[in-house]
Amino acid sequence: MFERVALVHYHEIGLKGRNRASFENRLRLNLDSACAGLTTARTERISSRLLVPVTDGSRADALLERIAGLPGISSVADALVTARDLGEIESAALQLLVEAPEGPFAVDARRSNTDFPVSSHEMNVEVGRFLVERTGRRVDLSHPAATVWIEVVQGSAYVYSRRLQAAGGLPVGTAGKVMALLSAGIDSPVAAWRTMKRGAVVVAVHFSGQPFTGDLSARLAGEIGHVLERHEGLGRLYVVPFGELQREISLTSPPGLRVLLYRRLMLRVAEELGVREGAHALVTGESLGQVASQTLENIAAVDRAATMPVLRPLVGMDKNEIIAEARRLGTFEISSQSHEDCCTLFMPRMPVTRAKVADVDEAEDALDLRRMVAEALEVSTHEDFRCPAYRPPRGGGSAAA
Repeated sequence: MFERVALVHYHEIGLKGRNRASFENRLRLNLDSACAGLTTARTERISSRLLVPVTDGSRADALLERIAGLPGISSVADALVTARDLGEIESAALQLLVEAPEGPFAVDARRSNTDFPVSSHEMNVEVGRFLVERTGRRVDLSHPAATVWIEVVQGSAYVYSRRLQAAGGLPVGTAGKVMALLSAGIDSPVAAWRTMKRGAVVVAVHFSGQPFTGDLSARLAGEIGHVLERHEGLGRLYVVPFGELQREISLTSPPGLRVLLYRRLMLRVAEELGVREGAHALVTGESLGQVASQTLENIAAVDRAATMPVLRPLVGMDKNEIIAEARRLGTFEISSQSHEDCCTLFMPRMPVTRAKVADVDEAEDALDLRRMVAEALEVSTHEDFRCPAYRPPRGGGSAAA
């Protein structure tokens, strides 16, 4: 019997030069957290790869799926470990090919050290010949039904025929912390996910329409949070009942500017939470031109309320692209449930689509913003999620949900 491991490959980390070791260490810690309960062994590093031992064969598929969802990983393979011996490599390759789909096959062998006497090409030829003799199957390098990969590295060889493409990007925890506005809709979870893939720890804030709506949007946001938690990138979700503040704005402000004033107040609240959390940017799920508040003029008017950078990972995507990514992420079905949220409250019949910043500033001057932000923070609650790179603010933040 050969030892079985999840062989983890990465791409961008390998380009980091002197910082590479810190990126690898962060990814290793994220892997240990993600794999807890699925293996009893810790992640090991070997020759620009990471290894997660498979200690429970019945949970191997779940282990690989969990690993494939982590930012920073390009692929993960279900591999057998052998000695650097051609006979052992051939035996492992045969075991895997027998279990693989019927039809022609290919062998793709690589050695990372020239001290192994058999070259990559020679391994392809020798192992391929051995498998043809033992199985009667033919080789087809262009359209194989199965491929046997062989990697000869420090001290061992790794042989596999099943490889999952993974999330890619950078390990969460290598790019600081951001504050993401998370609705229960389709777009903002995808924006949060895309930010995680660039290495940022996400702290989210959800604005509900309570007390003028039920709590369904907040509960759905929590469900979305648990989906994002699988990727080890969401540290905390704040929920802010926003209905009373929207009502106040609707009673004192020009109807056409209400939506922009709601958005500006949300940014101010999110930024204050971000300051407490030590975040360096805000993230929204806006896409250019998708709705009335997302024209260039209105985006500029809203951004004036923030001093932190406002990142919009979806700005150039259309709705079909966003939906496709939400389906892959696993949030689409949750977001598609009918619910009332703060976006549907006190909406004007004719919102301004190309607001002038001066007009929005003037309308906002009539609001007691400091008090409104303080009230929002006072009634906020939060829920924490599993994220090894997240560190809560001193004092713990607002009351826990």
